[in-house]
Amino acid sequence: MAEPTKTWLTQEAYDRLQAELDELSGPGRKDIAARIEAAREEGDLKENGGYHAAKDEQGKMEARIRDLTELLKHATVGEAPKASGVVVVGTVITAEIFGDEERFLLGNRNLADGSDLDVYSAESPLGAAILGLKIGEETSYEAPNGKAIPVKVLAVENYA
Repeated sequence: MAEPTKTWLTQEAYDRLQAELDELSGPGRKDIAARIEAAREEGDLKENGGYHAAKDEQGKMEARIRDLTELLKHATVGEAPKASGVVVVGTVITAEIFGDEERFLLGNRNLADGSDLDVYSAESPLGAAILGLKIGEETSYEAPNGKAIPVKVLAVENYA
């Protein structure tokens, strides 16, 4: 099994995700169990839409609980890394991608909740290609269709 990826989170993001996990794994589980039981009491489960909808919701909730648990277990919490002209996780990047200028956060999508920034993980093809590059350096990454996409790092900024 692969080593879990460390994810950098601000204290605010960590606290928000921990509160979501606490809600889902406590009151959320009790609520969905009660809804499943109420739907089960309605009779024939084969044609019980409420029961099937509640079971589907339960599956999605359990998947989110697993994701949050894993994310928080391997999170590094603290201040955003200071931009030093090198692309690192937790910095805001301005890059020319296939001729278009784009600005995005390199990190975890949960970190930028409420922000209008696009987020790319360091494990994404783009993130992996630019990680460690300096301002002005160029590279390319492979798109899902197999084509090479050229990228040039234009700026590296602190994430606020």
